[in-house]
Amino acid sequence: MRLDARHTGAEFLGTALLVMSVVGSGIMAQQLTTDVGLQLLANAIATGGALLGLITIFAPLSGASFNPVVTVVMSVVNKSANWSQIGADIVAQCAGAVCGAVLANIMFAHPFIETSTKIRTGGPTWFSEVVATVGLLLIIRGGTMAKANVAALVAAWITGAYWFTSSTSIANPAVGFGRMFSDSFAGIAPESWPMFAVMQIIGGIVGLGLMVFLWPAKDEVKV
Repeated sequence: MRLDARHTGAEFLGTALLVMSVVGSGIMAQQLTTDVGLQLLANAIATGGALLGLITIFAPLSGASFNPVVTVVMSVVNKSANWSQIGADIVAQCAGAVCGAVLANIMFAHPFIETSTKIRTGGPTWFSEVVATVGLLLIIRGGTMAKANVAALVAAWITGAYWFTSSTSIANPAVGFGRMFSDSFAGIAPESWPMFAVMQIIGGIVGLGLMVFLWPAKDEVKV
């Protein structure tokens, strides 16, 4: 099937700007304070603000997934899977995530490409990524079905999940991949990323099941 270049380009640019905001705010927070709580607060607020703006402007172009798990799951739920487009979008999201980290590094006079030394591991942390990903998918689907402002809901969920999950709610394999290239508060060590991605995929599978159960096909809904 034919690929939509604007669709893929929007996913690349949106993911790049999202990771730039995550990494850039993490570096800025480290420069301004040594208080880890304040660093997390700054990172969460910046990420939530960026998500609100980016989803709002890119949703009409690509759906503004910026996330391989969301891209696949929502395509399946909406029965609109174009696997060639999905593959192109996932590549664009991962490439955009790396570019976003590089942009943040440049703005703060860091080496263009860094390797994170921030180890994130352990059962509770991995489980948190399942929970964060499931919650994100439910927020997106529920908000869509309720005709609510999904951009605001996602921004609110991620901002909150920074605080109530032990993993700080990355919930996105592409964003996690990009954050490997920043040795900052927002970074994730390369050896930690694969398990995060696995847990996020598991969260995607669980989330898909819950979405189908809670919001069945329109003609099956009882009013």
